[in-house]
This record gives sequence, C-alpha cells and structure tokens, in this order.
Amino acid sequence: MASLMTGNFPAKRIFHAVIFDLDGTLYDSLLDLSEAMNEVLLRQGFPIHPPDSYRYFVGDGMEKLVVRALPEKAHHDKSTVTHSLELMRTVYSQRWDRCSSLYQGIPTMLDGLIARNLSLAIFSNKPQDMTTAIQKKFLAPWPFRQVLGASGKYPLKPDPAGALAIARKLSLPPGEILYLGDTAVDMQTARTSGMYSIGCLWGFREQLELEKAGAQLLLNHPRELLEWLNSMLSG
Repeated sequence: MASLMTGNFPAKRIFHAVIFDLDGTLYDSLLDLSEAMNEVLLRQGFPIHPPDSYRYFVGDGMEKLVVRALPEKAHHDKSTVTHSLELMRTVYSQRWDRCSSLYQGIPTMLDGLIARNLSLAIFSNKPQDMTTAIQKKFLAPWPFRQVLGASGKYPLKPDPAGALAIARKLSLPPGEILYLGDTAVDMQTARTSGMYSIGCLWGFREQLELEKAGAQLLLNHPRELLEWLNSMLSG
C-alpha cells in the first residue's frame, strides 16, 4: 500500500535524525499494558476492559492511562488513583515483556536509517526506567543517541521541551529532525517543536486523528519511511 501524504512535500530538505515515540510506534505493548491494568482493576473489584480499548487509554503517561481505565466514579478519588497508579507500576514492571515485541518491519527500517547516517532517538511518555529497559531489551542492536522517558525533568508530551532537549543534544536544529509517532500527542509535539511530523498507521490510533493533529506524512508500513527518504533524494 502506498504512503499517504498530507501537507507540502518537503522538496530538497535534508534530515539528519529521527525521533521516535515508543509504544505504538516501534514497539507493540498493547496486550501487556491491557493485561497489567486489568489485573489492577480486578484486584480492586472494578470492571475490566477489552485490550482494544487501551488503544485510547495510552499515550499521555501512565497516570492518565490509570485514570482512563478506572470507573468514572473513581476519577476524582485521589487515594484510589494513587493506589492504582502504584499498583500498575508494580504489576507492569513484572510483565512488561511477556507479549510485547517490535512491530514487523521496524528492524529493517532502523537498519536503513543507520545506513543513511541518520541519528536515532526515542521520546516517550512512558516512565524513564521502563523506556530504558525496553530499549535495552528490544532495541539494543541500534545506536539510539538519546532515550528520553518520563522522569519529571521535562513535561510530558505534547509539551515540546523534551523533543527540543533531544535536538540540542544532537546539535541539530529542529527543522532537520523527523518525528515519528502514532497519536495526536506525537503530532502536536512534532509541530510545536518545529520538527517534521510523521504518523504511523500501524500503531494505536487512526488516520483521521493523525491528520487532524497535523501529520505531514502518514505511513502504512515502516519500510515506507525509507522509500520516502529515497524519493526525496532522487527528486
């Protein structure tokens, strides 16, 4: 299936790095996240959700995931939210790699980007310790220059501070960086930081959400990123 492009084609622009979201972009974590959170809910006597519902719960950090999964009556109960968040961190830390894996085509895409001398980085709203653990287990073969998760040092996405910090670490202007993600939060982060926003349709959300959030390019498969880069060079 061909790439789906929105906005102006960036003719003659040269990019030197790619920042990736993690969950739903490089790494399919939906089943482990849903099963961990459902265990948290069951332990407290709350109703659980089908795994597919978690596509819309994730993306804004673990606390937002927990709140969205809790019954509405518990959303403003601080003690319940705090307890559930602590429990989720514990349960998920014990099972984060049972079912999760890289998406098909990601290794070939990363190999191709390295061959083109692009620097790689990760920017996730997942806690820093989990982001680092996933990178070390599933993405160790590739030299990610920066791996940034939620640590309190920078605000969560869509605030652009973390993305801009990565740009500074890479010594690159934001306009020379591609930003690849699967949610509106990612597209907003890319646009507000001045990076080129690319939405991946193999992730957790749909085309319409990504388009409305300002995706400049939409891809159906990871290999299309390499094809797109080749087409710019040949054009």
